[in-house]
Amino acid sequence: MIFQEIVEKAIDTTPFITKDTIVFGLLMICLALVFYSSSLKKGFWAGFYKIVPALLMCYLLPSILSSLGIIAPEWTTIAEDGTVTENSSSLYYMASRYLLPAALVLMTLSIDLKAVFNLGPKALIMFLTGTIGIVIGGPIAILIIGSFSPETVGGEGFDAVWRGLSTLAGSWIGGGANQTAMLEVYEFNQAKYGGMVLVDIVVANLWMGILLFGIGKAAKIDQWFGADSRAIEDLKKRVSDYTASVKREATFTDTMVMLGIGFGAVAIAHFGANYLSDLTSNIDGISDNIYLSFLTSQFFWMISIATLIGIILSFTPAKSYEGTGASSIGSIFIYVLVATIGMKMDLTQIVENPLLILVGIVWMAIHAGLLILMAKLIKAPYFFLAVGSQANVGGAASAPIVAAEFHPSLTSVGVLLAVFGYVVGTIGALTCTILMQIVATS
Repeated sequence: MIFQEIVEKAIDTTPFITKDTIVFGLLMICLALVFYSSSLKKGFWAGFYKIVPALLMCYLLPSILSSLGIIAPEWTTIAEDGTVTENSSSLYYMASRYLLPAALVLMTLSIDLKAVFNLGPKALIMFLTGTIGIVIGGPIAILIIGSFSPETVGGEGFDAVWRGLSTLAGSWIGGGANQTAMLEVYEFNQAKYGGMVLVDIVVANLWMGILLFGIGKAAKIDQWFGADSRAIEDLKKRVSDYTASVKREATFTDTMVMLGIGFGAVAIAHFGANYLSDLTSNIDGISDNIYLSFLTSQFFWMISIATLIGIILSFTPAKSYEGTGASSIGSIFIYVLVATIGMKMDLTQIVENPLLILVGIVWMAIHAGLLILMAKLIKAPYFFLAVGSQANVGGAASAPIVAAEFHPSLTSVGVLLAVFGYVVGTIGALTCTILMQIVATS
């Protein structure tokens, strides 16, 4: 009887194309079309890309394919005998676990660590401002939406919406590990958890799209902020000058060595991540400690180890491979990751639960507003606003993407801030949840 009810509730959402081999080809075609059209210097596309960043289109085209039901990150198949099968694409996992760490290593080879530190405290200030925006944004959003739709933010016991929103706080400050910690701590009804995941995906990706759009207007935004971006420009110039000084035509051997460095580091990062996550999981008090639970995350250790390897290699002769296109190969990997992230975004989902999504939009608007206010006050460049925000909301998977769009040499800034987000994620999420509980139950 229960099985029959589940089958009746299930909907077949099988997309037109289900094989990853074909989907991957479609995503690469999307990327090729974007880069070809953005390279045209005359006509419609030249004007189009002056307004819309190419990176945003790399993200949007796959999301349009997903929204039209041509491809999908996850889907449900119902057989003729009524058997329900849950399926998913492995492309995002491949890109985030294989290509992302390789990209981080290859794009960090040319890092000038001293110049990164010379960027000053504004990057950290903007990151922490973004964290505060998430912490206070949740309860304020509940107050605003609850004033005209109390049922949207209501609920009793383990169905209480504030419990579910705690997972958003964890995701938008720390990441997946912190999100899972909040789900376990507050024991939100997992049957309704999918709605929170939907809000997370829709709102976080919409905000990322806005940030990417702003990159094309960064100079004007910096002018409005009154920002001094000389330290950023100095870092970009240092790396560009170094790249020019060692630039040479890459041989087949050079390309193989660079791929060996990148994916060799991926192997080391995964090996170390598996060992360290298992080690920390077995230490009494860590896996059960909500403040330290991120230490059990393989993804956290993988990103940290890959970044550390890149930094170490930047002090060795391997740094010279920047002259043969190491960061360009890394950028290719990053764009593949962008396409797989875009694939996860179904634009039609925005209208499925508009009021709950509206909670997320108001929440993110408060986060954005506070960042803009702080940037104006301390005259911070738009780069710090965009990367500080994504280090919170998107974490290690998307902060490097946004940073690299400004310049490959800035990728490490996004990674370092995102890793810091893991540390403060659970503390910030707990604070936010306590405030949301107070507001929702008062």
